Amino acid sequence: MTVLEVIRSATGYLEKNGVEDARLNAEHLLAHTLGKKKRLDLYMEFDRPLSDAERAPLRDLVRLRAQGQPLQHLLGSAEFHGREFRCDARALVPRPETEQLVELALQRAKMQEISTILDVGTGSGVIAVTLALDLPQAHVTAVDFSPVALELARENAEQLGASVTFMQANLLPEGTEAFDMIVANLPYIPAGEIPTLSREVQCDPVSALDGGADGLDLVRELIERGHSRLTDGGWMIHEIGHDQAARVAELFATHGYREIAVHRDYSEVERFVSAVR
Repeated sequence: MTVLEVIRSATGYLEKNGVEDARLNAEHLLAHTLGKKKRLDLYMEFDRPLSDAERAPLRDLVRLRAQGQPLQHLLGSAEFHGREFRCDARALVPRPETEQLVELALQRAKMQEISTILDVGTGSGVIAVTLALDLPQAHVTAVDFSPVALELARENAEQLGASVTFMQANLLPEGTEAFDMIVANLPYIPAGEIPTLSREVQCDPVSALDGGADGLDLVRELIERGHSRLTDGGWMIHEIGHDQAARVAELFATHGYREIAVHRDYSEVERFVSAVR
């Protein structure tokens, strides 16, 4: 079978098993097994015959993808804000919307002098590492309660050459240090909705999804506790669920924050809420 024939065969199998963007998935998986840096490199080899030895690894990966394993786990990496990060079951697969959280933070950093940033619930470290690389003048601290997630985050920081201080903590690091900016993509899925999520999302750690009864347990706690850990004029921003903006804005108001703003993602969903101490 040629490269093109293998892609078509894998695409058909994935489609039958309910995988969205089946052709794109098939191309990524084949490129990965053949050691290509980009799937588009395959387009120059559509007519090349593949040996059974070359096709064998793809069969296993396609089977796992058809069973619902995330593409990023099978590839071992995910692209985020123009960089490749290690990605596996130790932490949440980075979402495209979270790139906008980083963009909002970078925009704010250009508006005022930001020297200290805290990333709460860092997971694989994509937010903290990106901010550290794009804001070399800032000191970035990242916390997570999961030791395996922190292990993955440290691997990403080392791989990409980012200077980040990682700590295991429940929302906030010990001490009284105040930060110019706190960013957070905390679990925000209501516990009762988790069984209804896609197969791929359910491969993420439950602890990275479960936000309690209304999805806002950790968001609520960070807004309350985090007020005293911001400098005067310090900025906090949360990524949240599609129907949570009004409630999160109210939480900020209740705890004395000002300049509360709701920001939409590229799909026009109210995805982020920011406020100033």
